[in-house]
Amino acid sequence: MKFLTVLLFTISCLWLSAQDKILPYYEIPPAPENFSAGAVAARMIDGLGFRYYWATEGLRAEDLAWKPGPETRTSEETLSHIYEMSIMIANSTTNTANTPPADKPKLVFSEMRKRTLENLKTASDRLRISTDAEMKDHKLVFKRDTNTTEYPFWNQINGPIADCLWHVGQVVSFRRSSGNPFADKANVFTGKVRQ
Repeated sequence: MKFLTVLLFTISCLWLSAQDKILPYYEIPPAPENFSAGAVAARMIDGLGFRYYWATEGLRAEDLAWKPGPETRTSEETLSHIYEMSIMIANSTTNTANTPPADKPKLVFSEMRKRTLENLKTASDRLRISTDAEMKDHKLVFKRDTNTTEYPFWNQINGPIADCLWHVGQVVSFRRSSGNPFADKANVFTGKVRQ
């Protein structure tokens, strides 16, 4: 019986590990062969995705609840903010307006992490194949009632993309403070994982 329990535990750990590697950004995809506006923008998002993947890998309940002070966000609230911005990033690459949700369901962390990574991958894939002429069509569009506001892709770079990078750094700092440091096997310079 003990052998069976150990075997089942080992199989479930391996299955969870394999499932996690299925998520985008375990490693950064190969660099594009040609430089273009879309390829550079996609690579920026790939770097964000890789950092996000490893900043969130192995977070515990106490890490998600941690915050540096009473007037600040918890790590989980910060990750929720990143998730919302990942939706904006993906929407701009699919010409979808950002509208206030009628109902904002609370996602469990694993689902929020998965969706964030998938949103970043969607945006990167779309940008990578965009021509320079198409880049002007990737606007940030906000629609509320009858009002629509549009911003060019430039605002995407200094807005949601940069903001996500900022907040991923906070999550790394927060998890270190809660006693669960960033995995040193992830090399953010190469975008690869040391074995």
